[in-house]
Amino acid sequence: MATPRHVLDPRRPMDVRRQSVVNLWDFLVRRGVADTTRTPSEIIDSGRTLELHRYVARGETDGRPVLLVPPLGAQASCFDLRQGLSLASDFVERGRPTYLVDYGPLKGADAKVGIEHFVNDVLPRAIQKVSEDAGGQDVHLVGWCMGGLLSIGTTAVYPDLPIRTVAMVASPFDMSKNPMLKPIRAIGKVTGGRIMGTVIKAAGSVPAPAVSLAFKATALPTYLKKPKTLWTRREDRDFLGQIQAVDEIMNNMFAYPGRATMQLYQRMAIRNELATGKVQGPTHLVDLATITVPVMNAAGMTDVLVPEGVAHHVGALVPNSPDVRLPLVPGGHLGALTGTKAPETTWTYINDFIADHDVA
Repeated sequence: MATPRHVLDPRRPMDVRRQSVVNLWDFLVRRGVADTTRTPSEIIDSGRTLELHRYVARGETDGRPVLLVPPLGAQASCFDLRQGLSLASDFVERGRPTYLVDYGPLKGADAKVGIEHFVNDVLPRAIQKVSEDAGGQDVHLVGWCMGGLLSIGTTAVYPDLPIRTVAMVASPFDMSKNPMLKPIRAIGKVTGGRIMGTVIKAAGSVPAPAVSLAFKATALPTYLKKPKTLWTRREDRDFLGQIQAVDEIMNNMFAYPGRATMQLYQRMAIRNELATGKVQGPTHLVDLATITVPVMNAAGMTDVLVPEGVAHHVGALVPNSPDVRLPLVPGGHLGALTGTKAPETTWTYINDFIADHDVA
């Protein structure tokens, strides 16, 4: 049986120990373990809270285009975590025309926009532009967390958009199935959401440090055990690189739009409207039952923010979708998208799903 990489190899103790010191030095001092060089791309469109990227092809392309849709508050680099573990790069290497919508850090008036801004203005424009750039082809949407909700919401509101499929990872639909939110929902119902509303209105948005802290709180045991984990896995340079890349995402979240935060808090966390499949927006009714394209939502086995029941509830909300796939994959909230096991699990499910619906 092979010796695990994180266990000292008795045959090469000095080499292993020396490499351990180098790894820890690079990780703790130089911060140079992971190669976080971004996959090459070029901007093909820009507008309010919109920067549309087209990844540079590495040869002949084949298949319908993919548009990667990140959540609010998170860097778009969640799809391009690091070299060797990048979903964007994986699509490019497969020859798939690949695009990314990036909202950037929202400031000024943009920091107060609501969900309807992204569903009505940002995504429809990005989808149309991608379709035009790819020769008029339909577009496969791939969204993580809130990015999945924006994708499926846009699909429901605008059925005439050239959307081929909607693939989501860890996107929430029934918040009542998340035990972690029960105290928050109880307090919110008693107060009518006024306490949270007052705070958000005063601040205008949720500051970036608070967003980072909230995401980290969903994996608190992992962060508490981090010093011990670094020591026991000090010989595994790839493992340390993954921790560094994830830390860069978690430590550099963006401010969350104020109006969007209130909408999510009141309508999802407290009233759980999305679990019914219908949400009345300021200008449109979002009715998931009207969706007629294939839908997928992968849930992370250890995701405490969006557990399996919360994510897979979408299967009951899209009765007119011709193909609904609800895989369960290894990892937590971010790990389900871009953990070390994602290439042979989540990414495989996504690629198979897309390939199956490339042809009419």
